Amino acid sequence: MIALGIEGTAHSLGVGIVTKENGKCRVLSNVIKMHRPAEGGIHPREAANHHAEQAPLVLAEAVEKAGISLSEVDLVSFSQGPGLGPCLRTAATAARALAVSLGKPIIGVNHCVAHIEIGCGVTDCTDPILLYASGANTQIIAFTNGKYRVFGETLDIGIGNCLDKFARDHGIPFPGGPEIEKLARAGRKYLELPYSVKGMDLAFSGILSSAAQYIKRGETVEDVCYSIQETTFAMLTEVAERAMAHTEKNEILLGGGVACNARLQEMVNIMARERGAQAYVPPKPLCVDNGAMIGWMGIVMHEAGVRMSLAETTVNQRYRTDDVHVTWRSG
Repeated sequence: MIALGIEGTAHSLGVGIVTKENGKCRVLSNVIKMHRPAEGGIHPREAANHHAEQAPLVLAEAVEKAGISLSEVDLVSFSQGPGLGPCLRTAATAARALAVSLGKPIIGVNHCVAHIEIGCGVTDCTDPILLYASGANTQIIAFTNGKYRVFGETLDIGIGNCLDKFARDHGIPFPGGPEIEKLARAGRKYLELPYSVKGMDLAFSGILSSAAQYIKRGETVEDVCYSIQETTFAMLTEVAERAMAHTEKNEILLGGGVACNARLQEMVNIMARERGAQAYVPPKPLCVDNGAMIGWMGIVMHEAGVRMSLAETTVNQRYRTDDVHVTWRSG
């Protein structure tokens, strides 16, 4: 089976084409175009307009790179939620139009769960804790008792939004995370920031306020970036380790754009090694929001017997991870 996945939850439009080979995901192509606002944060309607303009070009490029014709696609899948409404609706409309024109089945998938399944599809992990660290989402997720359950999450903003907002407020280019990572490598002094772990949940907004005060006092942006990373990533690692202890799982998987950060990977690897566990990270193009993970999720669900009518493909901006009816895993 060849599946074409369309991702459009926020600022990135992605089209990926994948197939299943020896039980694993084989990515035939994975094209991503990112909306980069001239200033400020992401405006949902502007991002949706970007997706509408780019969709035909991204689709054509993905098909060309995959070396197939559209007629060879067996399944169309798309990100049904969670995400920004205008962006979700644009991606869903493109997916519906394509599925109808090709006469192929269509499946809407949960964006967060797709991050888990693509990790399992391209690495050796089978039943991990997912540390999901992206712009809008920060969650600790694991499969137990028949569902993907959220063992901890942000109480205010996602870790990626935290980094992007600090960057935006201090003249650092968008997206802020990769730029902050570069600056943090030159940091030498740790500046104490609020360590906000509340049970299994986290809060990041107080860190932003304190970091801004350090900048006003004349501390270097490199030291502040270093301190932000050390504090926020330690929080994420602590909650992830507690979830591993609670569930008695010995695998941890990183997903989401912030999972590309080398320092976060290093912290999680140290934690896993000290527990006698194993840490996994998909290749960078599969960590960020992408169409390949949506296509793979479509294959996983279709093989488990999931079918959808067009009427069932309405988007859900608040599609919770723990609302997904999991039919493809046992236990």
